[in-house]
Amino acid sequence: MTVMTTFKFKLDPTPQQREQIYYTLNLCRWLYNSGLEQRIIAYKKQRKSLSFYTQKKELPVLKKVLPEFKGVHSQVLQNVLERLDKAYQNFFERVKSGGKPGFPRFKGRNQYHSFTYPQSGFKVEGKSLILSKLGKVPIHCHRDMKGQIKTCTIIHKNGQFYVCFSCEVSIRKRKTTHRCAVGIDLGVRHLAITSDGAFHDNPKHLHKLEFKLKKQQRLVSKKKRGSNRRKKAVYQLAKLHEHIANKRKDTAHKITRELVDTYDLLVFEDLEIQKMIKNHQFAKSIVDSAWK
Repeated sequence: MTVMTTFKFKLDPTPQQREQIYYTLNLCRWLYNSGLEQRIIAYKKQRKSLSFYTQKKELPVLKKVLPEFKGVHSQVLQNVLERLDKAYQNFFERVKSGGKPGFPRFKGRNQYHSFTYPQSGFKVEGKSLILSKLGKVPIHCHRDMKGQIKTCTIIHKNGQFYVCFSCEVSIRKRKTTHRCAVGIDLGVRHLAITSDGAFHDNPKHLHKLEFKLKKQQRLVSKKKRGSNRRKKAVYQLAKLHEHIANKRKDTAHKITRELVDTYDLLVFEDLEIQKMIKNHQFAKSIVDSAWK
C-alpha cells in the first residue's frame, strides 16, 4: 500500500536567492491573476470557457513577449495555471453541491506564498537543495525522507523559507497493542474521550496565549498603516499565530499517533463543525480544539 507523505524542511537562502524567490513569487502571482482575468473576459465576451491546456499552450508566446519569465522554470509556470484550473473546478463543485460558490479571486501582494516544481527542476544533494533558476540553497534536513519524491514546493511564510517534498511512500500494516475498535468522542474540556474510558486533555493553547495575542493586536491597531513599525508589528502577530497553530498540530499529532498505535479501528462521531462554530458561545473553544 502506498500513501502520499509530506516532508517539510527549513531553507537558508542567501540574500540574492531571497530576492530571486520574491521575484519568482511576484511573477507567479502576476501569471495567476492574468490567467484569471483572461478566463473572465473570454466568458463575458465570447461565452467561452478556457481550459488549462489552452492557457498552457500560450506560455512559450508569453516568454517571447515578456523575457523575464524565462528566469522561471517552465513547469513552475504550468503549475500556476494548474492551480487556477483547480480553483475553477472547486468553484463548479461547490455550485453543484449547493454550497457557497466562492468564485476564484485575484491574489494580492501578500496572498501568494509558494511555487511548485511538479516533476523536475530540483535535486537534493547532502545539505543542499539544487533548484533550477535559483541554484544551490542550504537545507536543514532534521529527518530522513522516505519514498519517491513527486513534487517540491518552496514556501515563504512570516519571513522564513521552507521546502515541502511530497513523497510516495510504501507502508505496511502496523501491529497495535489492542486489536479492537474504539469510539472517540471529541470535546472542548477534554480533547478526546475513548469508549473504553481514556481521557486526552485539551491544552487550550489559544486560551493560554490569548492575553499576549490581544496585546500584540492592540500594538498593530495603534501603528500607522503603511509604516515600517506596523509591518514589524504585523510580522510579530503573524509569528504568534503560527506558534499557536504549531502547538495545536503538535498536540493533535501526538494524540493521533497514540490512538493509531493502540487500536485497529477508530470511529469518530459525525459532527457538523461549520454549523457548531456559528454558536458564538463555543466558537473560540471549538476552534482552539482543532477538531478538523
